[in-house]
Amino acid sequence: MNEVRLFSAVALGFSLLFSGLAFAENHKAEATQHALAAEESAKKGDTAACAEHASVAKSHAEAAKAERANPHLDAGIKNLDETIIHAKAGHAPVAAESAHAAVTHLTAAEKSF
Repeated sequence: MNEVRLFSAVALGFSLLFSGLAFAENHKAEATQHALAAEESAKKGDTAACAEHASVAKSHAEAAKAERANPHLDAGIKNLDETIIHAKAGHAPVAAESAHAAVTHLTAAEKSF
């Protein structure tokens, strides 16, 4: 009976651990998708949409970082901050470059788990 309880406790622990990793993956994927949308919006000259997508991407990247730190997330967040600043200033080409750099780092963060 005690062996069954021990096995159940260990199984529960592993499932919680792996579900936490899955949440980190979801946040990274969401961050990457919104960073891509920010880049595309900036390329079209829609800096308002770019800033919005970059803000959402940053929120997801920060959530992923809180779950599991990664230097690519740090770099991606920095790039997203730059994207937001340039998009709000109406500098679409520079915002697109910053968003592209964010996508590169966020993609690398997704692959590093």
